Amino acid sequence: MDMRDLALRIYAASHLTGAFTLRSGKVSGEYFDKYRFESDPALLSAIAKAMAPLIPAGTEVLAGLEMGGIPVVTALSLETGLPAAYVRKAAKAYGTCKQAEGPDLSGRKVCVVEDVVTSGGAVIDSLGGLRGAGAVVVGAVCVILRDPEAVGALKAHGVRLCPALTMGYIKGCLPTGLERP
Repeated sequence: MDMRDLALRIYAASHLTGAFTLRSGKVSGEYFDKYRFESDPALLSAIAKAMAPLIPAGTEVLAGLEMGGIPVVTALSLETGLPAAYVRKAAKAYGTCKQAEGPDLSGRKVCVVEDVVTSGGAVIDSLGGLRGAGAVVVGAVCVILRDPEAVGALKAHGVRLCPALTMGYIKGCLPTGLERP
């Protein structure tokens, strides 16, 4: 897998220009829309191929986080043959009332799957529900790591994060003069 090519493909699919209001309330002339790479079947398949070797040995279930981790975990499940669980931000108040849907996680080695990790907060927030369901969280993988400090934040919670790419690497692959997110 040519990671530089993958990085450029993700950037080409996801980098948008215009006027965008960011979560912080600031307005930016550019935006990185991760759902663009998640909705492209060929690109998502290439991402899954690049991520598959990052899954910790012995993993029995992949757990994708709502919402961006869902297409990624589905692609990884298809690539690896491992079952996928789908993890909500909070347990629903009806039906099964579960936070994690899919296979039984009790006593099983689980790898958390996310699309983009900035602080690690979404992964950390999922740990209580996963561990409460009996999962043995053996690691986490993501497509893009935005902030390297998230690695330490997750390590403090007993989780090793393995990103396929970092935003720094993606930016470093861009030709000089190209706008950068």
